[in-house]
Amino acid sequence: METRLEHDSLGEMQVPAEAYYGVQTLRAIENFNEISGITISDHPYYVKALAMVKWAAAHANMSLGILDDKIGKAIKAACEEIIGGALVDQFPVDLVQGGAGTSTNMNINEVVANRALELMGHKKGEYKYCHPNDHVNLSQSTNDAYPTSFKLCFIFHNEDLVAELKKLIASFRAKGKEFDHILKMGRTQLQDAVPMTLGQEFEAFASTLEEEVDRLNQMARLFLEVNMGATAIGTGINTEPGYSEACVTALRIISGKEFVLAGNLVEATPDAGSSVMYSSAMKRLAVKLSKICNDLRLLSSGPRCGLNEINLPPMQPGSSIMPGKVNPVIPEVVNQICFNVIGNDLTITFAAEAGQLQLNVMEPIIVHATISSIRMLLKGMARLRTLCIDGITANEGHCRELVMGSIGIVTALNPTLGYENSARIAKRALKENRSVYDLVLEEGLLTKEELDKLLKPELMIKPHKFYTK
Repeated sequence: METRLEHDSLGEMQVPAEAYYGVQTLRAIENFNEISGITISDHPYYVKALAMVKWAAAHANMSLGILDDKIGKAIKAACEEIIGGALVDQFPVDLVQGGAGTSTNMNINEVVANRALELMGHKKGEYKYCHPNDHVNLSQSTNDAYPTSFKLCFIFHNEDLVAELKKLIASFRAKGKEFDHILKMGRTQLQDAVPMTLGQEFEAFASTLEEEVDRLNQMARLFLEVNMGATAIGTGINTEPGYSEACVTALRIISGKEFVLAGNLVEATPDAGSSVMYSSAMKRLAVKLSKICNDLRLLSSGPRCGLNEINLPPMQPGSSIMPGKVNPVIPEVVNQICFNVIGNDLTITFAAEAGQLQLNVMEPIIVHATISSIRMLLKGMARLRTLCIDGITANEGHCRELVMGSIGIVTALNPTLGYENSARIAKRALKENRSVYDLVLEEGLLTKEELDKLLKPELMIKPHKFYTK
């Protein structure tokens, strides 16, 4: 393999001649290879965000007259190519790394510099014409460019996450309408409660998830506050007056997002509060999703010896020893995804807390955990929707039989018969294994017409004027 000789402050290394990355990226590959097994290249949004930050910095530096126009234009052109999807494979650095993100920052600096060199008619590695640090990283530090880039990456990912969540909500809502006429028994503490419709149950799933759309977007907006121009610790050393404002304005132009400059750059540089808040929103979504999957597994349990109110689409044989068994594998995998997201939230919490003095060096694990949670939720919700929810059917007759044979319908008679009578009837029905309906008629507490009126399905599933004797 042909190589080119590059050097940094630690010495010289042979870099693959065709590589757009350079010596510092090569050191990162050696130091952090396969730590997580997930590289920057595995996340095109991240590559895009990194290039947008470098474009904005170059634009601001040119506007201030501190970056030569020829070099600046080449840098911006290289960034635009990367933003458009080029050179994604040139980011081999593992997401989890020491150095507070320096390896990631230098990876993008080197790739942009080498592509800019080509655009200016030079060879890769001829850094005297366009240097990764002196030109691409001008007016920046890893400590402002890196967090700004991953915040933009999170914003891109959140848009996809919310879009998929909305599709899942629509799927639950469609089932709510489909099942709206199906009477079933509601349950509390796994005991019979009062009647409801299966449609109400599925509509509740849709409503609880719908709350998370606003929550995710609200938390994602926190990522719009950035610290560009903070450089090393927030004091803005090595920047021109006005650079921060110019850079943030340029970032708004290239990204289309309404970024704002943090009010206190010294405070903003080590702070990871926005990541904590967004992770908490993902955790809340995961908790709700997992609860829903628990419910789906219970409602479909059986088919002969469980609740058996709904049927999940059969996805694969469920046992290597029990013929005919089919398991709820899609809700099960989503449960596990949710557990992972909840665990990632704890990782992000510890990483945010671990910031010391003017920098948080644990940001790389925040990046890895956040993107991991988003991607798993995305895939999990898509599979839950297409492989489970859309194909659910209801056992309508069985649901109604359970209602009419339950003790719980006595609650609908409580306003008319009074609590004492209702409790006595319920106890007797349970003891004698008889229906509440028959016992009320037997004791002459209500006429058949009165009883039928009180037990109409539409009167048991919503508020209504009740009849008193």
